[in-house]
Amino acid sequence: MTGAAVLAVVDAVVPPVVSGRRQPEFTWASISQRAPQMGATMVRYLDQVAVSAEPTTVVATDLTLRQFAGRITETDPACRCVAHITRAHFEDYKTWLARRPGNKGTLAGKTIGTRFGQLRTFFERTIEWGYDDAPARVPIFAGDFPQADEPLPKFLDDPTAAKFMAALALDPDPRRRLMVELLARTGMRSGELSGLDDEAMVRIGDTHWLRIPVGKLHNDRYVPLHPLLVELITNYRASRTSHSGRLVERNDRQPYERRTVHRYVAAVAKRAGVGLVYPHQLRHTLATQAINRGMSLEAIAALLGHRSMKMTLTYAKITDTTVAAEYFRVTAEVEAAYAPDTALAASVAGARMTQLAEDHRRLLGNGHCNRPAALDCAYESICERCGFFETAPEFVPVLIRQRDHATTNEQTERAQLFTGLLDNLDTTT
Repeated sequence: MTGAAVLAVVDAVVPPVVSGRRQPEFTWASISQRAPQMGATMVRYLDQVAVSAEPTTVVATDLTLRQFAGRITETDPACRCVAHITRAHFEDYKTWLARRPGNKGTLAGKTIGTRFGQLRTFFERTIEWGYDDAPARVPIFAGDFPQADEPLPKFLDDPTAAKFMAALALDPDPRRRLMVELLARTGMRSGELSGLDDEAMVRIGDTHWLRIPVGKLHNDRYVPLHPLLVELITNYRASRTSHSGRLVERNDRQPYERRTVHRYVAAVAKRAGVGLVYPHQLRHTLATQAINRGMSLEAIAALLGHRSMKMTLTYAKITDTTVAAEYFRVTAEVEAAYAPDTALAASVAGARMTQLAEDHRRLLGNGHCNRPAALDCAYESICERCGFFETAPEFVPVLIRQRDHATTNEQTERAQLFTGLLDNLDTTT
């Protein structure tokens, strides 16, 4: 088996300890001695995972499977293969895992959920891949997973961000300042910063762009560069003495580690007197500032490299102007009820209602949305199916292009949608 291949990945990712290689609680050698078939199946699976997954994913899956198999073979020596694993084995492991120590007492719910997900994937794939040693059914159900917390991203409010950027502007080290400015003004991740190519800055037309390399989500992207960043990059490249092809690197020509980037950001925050700040907060701050100032969710998703609009919609929860408008409208009315003679309360309520009315009708590319501003939109990019959507004859050329595009790409349902819109317009004009 190629447990050697898996161990090589583990050795490359898990840092060594002072006394030598850390000793795991359960080893594949001990598991295979008690349950040879189970050990062989799991190691075979790990070997396949190592072909396509990130090393850290292989290490995490290795730990989960070793602990699961170790617990089973320790409590039920008669279970010697994966095909004999039952719901009872998982329930025992589930309660055992819940008692395991963690950073804050016991393991966090997110960690437990991740372990359950890795095990469920293992069972699903062994069944799907036709392993001889596969269970008859997956012994893990949706109800087993802990309810996941959904904390909102932590960001710097405008006054705090202003203090941070003012302190950053005074940083005497041009390389350090460039690195933190890039994080703050492009929203890139710290790992993406370390991977920037020396020729990452390009000019297209009148605009400079930065090519951010393949990173966490395995996609690369171009983001527009603030003029200050163009100046900082140009000056830094002209002043440095040597380089190995990266835009920024350590003096020994090695890429920066994330903990060093974290330290740089924390140092700026300390000088600014704004408490602890970490690199990802700068990413969240940029997104929050952008959405507060009217940037579309689609543009923010492209800027941050999100694969799904669901990821970007998180920021909409932070800065929901509809909630704010409704809050001030209601509180103004409440204040008016408390003190009927307050002209100020009435004027505030009137101003808020005027703002809501002005926001009531929004122009789309092929029509208008007449959804009241106080109602959240339940859709991402399918306005034409929304009950609040309306179009008019002046949008016929756009609708025709959309219909033809759908037809060309064999999107039958979408083509029928635009055909229906066009037919309705033909009968009403």
